[in-house]
Amino acid sequence: MADPIDALVGAKIRELRIASGISQQALANAIGTTFQQVQKYEKGRNRISASRLQAVASALGTNPAVFFQASDLSSPSDPRLSAEAMKFISSSECMHLTRAFIAITNPAIRAAVLQLIVAIANPAA
Repeated sequence: MADPIDALVGAKIRELRIASGISQQALANAIGTTFQQVQKYEKGRNRISASRLQAVASALGTNPAVFFQASDLSSPSDPRLSAEAMKFISSSECMHLTRAFIAITNPAIRAAVLQLIVAIANPAA
């Protein structure tokens, strides 16, 4: 089973790679490995070395620290929520939702969309 930190770092790699429009093969070429190894990193099955993480960050145009943001590494009170969140984060549904939400430039409309989603998710609240 993947270590939770390795899984979070891997999910962040996947998130940034997809957001950058880079394929697993292109990332693998950029960091000198195979796309299968990139898959293992993204799923947290294999740990990624510091030097390889630096190469990933460079290939994705970011800083390695982004993979260790404190809010991402805090332990959830419900481990099932973490697994559920990880599954959603790695889905194409999440990427489509994120891109659509980012495309909303009006802050008031963004806030209204967020309130609507919260209301739908918690009808009793």
